[in-house]
Amino acid sequence: MAMFFKGDKVEVCSKEEGFLGSYYQAKILSPLNDNTLYRVQYKNLIEEEDQTRPLVEIVSADEVRPVPPPVTFTKATQVFHYLDSVDAFDNDGWWVGKITGRQGSKYWVYFETTRDEIAYPVSRLRHHLEWRDGHWILANNTFF
Repeated sequence: MAMFFKGDKVEVCSKEEGFLGSYYQAKILSPLNDNTLYRVQYKNLIEEEDQTRPLVEIVSADEVRPVPPPVTFTKATQVFHYLDSVDAFDNDGWWVGKITGRQGSKYWVYFETTRDEIAYPVSRLRHHLEWRDGHWILANNTFF
């Protein structure tokens, strides 16, 4: 498990019902309890009571990962294929889904957790990467 420090930019994987499979950008405010917990401030989520303030929470270390590196593609390879695992930016976070089709410049993404299928422009999609043992892994097990 990675250790994070004050100021590190991270993503927090929600384990709450209705939010499973979503990642939210945040920064570490402080490590707690020997780095088993982190106090984070979200980039796009706000406090319910005061909607002018970013949401701050304490999360478990197993819910935190580094921000994925940008995956660079040439124009010819910046395409997604049927059943590719992707993250779609929606509702202030990145949601894990699978490509199910293409219509013009948009790709259809199916979300298993909600059973929704939604079309997105390529600008709101990224290849899904998993953080395992200190490495980024594409769905086809390619290491970064």
